[in-house]
Amino acid sequence: MCNKEGDTIKLRPYQRELINDIKHSMIAGHRSIVSVLGCGGGKSVIQAEIARSATGKHNRVLFLVHRKELCEQITDTFTSQDVDMELCSVSMVQTVSRRLDSIPVPKIIMTDEAHHSTAKTYKKIYEAFPDALRLGFTATPCRLNKGGLGEVYDDLITSVSTKWLIDNNYLSPYKYYSVKLADTSGLHIKAGDYKADEVAELMQNKEIYGETVKQWERLAKNKKTIAYCASVEAAEETAEQFQQAGYKAASLSGSTSKELRSQIMQDFRDSKLTILTNCELFGEGLDVPDCECTVLLRPTQSLTLYIQQSMRSMRYMPGKTAIIIDHVGNCYQHGLPDDDREWTLEPKKKQENMVKIRECPMCYAVYPPTQQRCPYCGYKAVKEIQRKEKEVVEIDLVEMKRQDDIRNTRLSDAILETWSQVVEFQKLHKYKFAWCIRYAALHDIPIPQKYNNMRRIIGV
Repeated sequence: MCNKEGDTIKLRPYQRELINDIKHSMIAGHRSIVSVLGCGGGKSVIQAEIARSATGKHNRVLFLVHRKELCEQITDTFTSQDVDMELCSVSMVQTVSRRLDSIPVPKIIMTDEAHHSTAKTYKKIYEAFPDALRLGFTATPCRLNKGGLGEVYDDLITSVSTKWLIDNNYLSPYKYYSVKLADTSGLHIKAGDYKADEVAELMQNKEIYGETVKQWERLAKNKKTIAYCASVEAAEETAEQFQQAGYKAASLSGSTSKELRSQIMQDFRDSKLTILTNCELFGEGLDVPDCECTVLLRPTQSLTLYIQQSMRSMRYMPGKTAIIIDHVGNCYQHGLPDDDREWTLEPKKKQENMVKIRECPMCYAVYPPTQQRCPYCGYKAVKEIQRKEKEVVEIDLVEMKRQDDIRNTRLSDAILETWSQVVEFQKLHKYKFAWCIRYAALHDIPIPQKYNNMRRIIGV
């Protein structure tokens, strides 16, 4: 939702307030300030207003981005907002760090996606221009497996929350579903996130691709969708599965040529494509307001990556309700996109407990635990009571001795032929019980009649 005056965008009240807060911080003596505003809150317009004001007073601005695709997007925004581009340079951090001797000395250094600021390339630039005012902007002021942003910034300013943006029609409301298709418990962590090769192997599964299409048809059929995949091969295969099901889909990755990428993105914006799958793209800076659904097919330990990807469909459009389909259980690690979070410049503390959310066993919706009924299907939540299923009790003792083997067996390698085996696998891997219904139905395994109502609600 944009308010325009001529060709420029008028600042919203909360955007103007954030700029004033930055000025007050400067007056208080701070020279390195990071501002926090959620995805879709309009950071680029705020940045443009600061740059316009600075260049209007003949001050030179250096604006740092970490991806080539963002340079053109930011430049277009700044130009439309009357920033003097003769005095403002929008550049990739990698390029600037290699050309420090030839860069005009900036009065202000502005950093987009400032959670990257503690990287060596950024710090090299900051150290080269120690007298420059440093302004950073991010939705998530934390660094994966790193210390806090306090090693770069001396003040942190927070703006309105994501919930506030939704309530005031600056972001679209959403529905969140977690239909987990892969078990991430066996993945190892390197540099703070899951090892990329293990994630790619885990998600490279024909069954996952087919189930992804099936769940999308159930929850978001024909809605403009972006799917985040774990590898280039997975992105291509996911797109192919949608194509085979009769939908217009395409995949993109960092290896896609600039010309083809531009054409595919334009086709997506023009609704000539319904599904766009990608690997390592569109996490930050992409603006497609009529995107209605995001599909998460890449597990991550990064809160920043999760927020950026899950909220990509929440750009505001009147009457739109975004759909988020989480096939890897990222919400159990990070919570819901609009959860209230306390930000600090200090190093992040080790996460002590899993986030508190509730999953509906009937429709797979995920919602806050304070709600006693599922807001989507009306199912009333009850306390989970641990009890033995009759089928599990009847499992042969020889099979019971194989529990360690079953526990260490990935879903893609499991051979489950009976309802008892399905339930045993579910218990040992701590899946929700509704997974048993879905798995058995998908593999033509007889399901006890007492679960017929559950089958009907789930739609299998």
